[in-house]
Amino acid sequence: MSADLVVLVIVVVTALVFDFTNGFHDTANAMATSIATGALRPRVAVALSAVLNLAGAFLSVEVAATVAKGIVNLSGVGGQDLLIVVFAGLVGGILWNLATWLFGIPSSSSHALFGGLIGATIAALGMNGVVWSGVLSKIAIPAVLAPIVAAFVAAIGTWSVYRVTRKVPEETKEKGFRWGQIGSASLISLAHGTNDAQKTMGIIFLALVAHGTITTDAPMPFWVKLTCALAIALGTYLGGWRIIRTLGKGLVEIAAPQGLAADTSSATIILTSSHFGLPLSTTQTATGSILGSGLGKGAEVRWSVAGRLAVAWLCTLPFAAAAGALCWLIAHLIGGLPGVLVVSAILIGSSLYMFIRSRRNPVDTSNVNEAWEPSNDDSDSDNDLRHSAQI
Repeated sequence: MSADLVVLVIVVVTALVFDFTNGFHDTANAMATSIATGALRPRVAVALSAVLNLAGAFLSVEVAATVAKGIVNLSGVGGQDLLIVVFAGLVGGILWNLATWLFGIPSSSSHALFGGLIGATIAALGMNGVVWSGVLSKIAIPAVLAPIVAAFVAAIGTWSVYRVTRKVPEETKEKGFRWGQIGSASLISLAHGTNDAQKTMGIIFLALVAHGTITTDAPMPFWVKLTCALAIALGTYLGGWRIIRTLGKGLVEIAAPQGLAADTSSATIILTSSHFGLPLSTTQTATGSILGSGLGKGAEVRWSVAGRLAVAWLCTLPFAAAAGALCWLIAHLIGGLPGVLVVSAILIGSSLYMFIRSRRNPVDTSNVNEAWEPSNDDSDSDNDLRHSAQI
């Protein structure tokens, strides 16, 4: 097996690992409110989300064809050099996904991927390798607008729901809204699979073209669709319980009417933006919707938690970019396959460290819905269970 082929295999496997982390990192977007309100049992919720993510990945390949288009310009590099840029970007995205998962932060996996690619591209090609107008229009502006628009829509929806159903018996109301939550959460999962799994398909397609395995006008190979769909579905099924806990319990205490309003707002905004080609983050949209549901009900909003999430969102692009640039630099200085193997070893070691660190305070189906204590907002996440998903 030639060195170029080994590098290609490593890039493809790394892309699937990113897809896997995307799955468990973003499960909370669809299922946090359903789990928090009891509409679905935790394991049932992630299983349903996994199936719908799997199905969504096969709906189209339009997103895969335009991944990172207008954000980075990689036309000035090809062959193994391009593979190393893509590989470094993927590693940067994975490291940020794992770090934010460890601390229960619902950050955008798409922004982590784009950040990693931007950093690796700058390191390889300089500042001119990045389309800064595209970064502004496709990442920065949507990142600001998504949570604000979602919060506004969810707040109005929650207020309206409580007004319209104020005379409905509480037991009947709760049961009906929980069924509604299942439907709206399912829509979010389907939309997530359609968008996020295809980003990884696009990365693998780019790697295959760089290696010369296929041409740019070739159809998306079925094995690429299948492996990406399975990777994101498996990650979704394992469940990012630490992030689910933050979204379901950390921002506001969610009742079933709020959950329905939040999920419906998220699904509507995500599907509408996809239709018009607007690149909104599903994570930021879902977080904004949950926050808005609390405002619409007049419930207590934990602004300290919300503020920390906002800081994490601001850090996603530069931190993932720094990781991507550093990984490219290491691989480039060592050179070729040995450099890729060294960066792979760094990724494996870092991943194992963060997994072992998370086991000190595990969050799973048995405790994901435990009460969020106000005192936890400023606590060390390593102290006990209550702190495990804090930021």
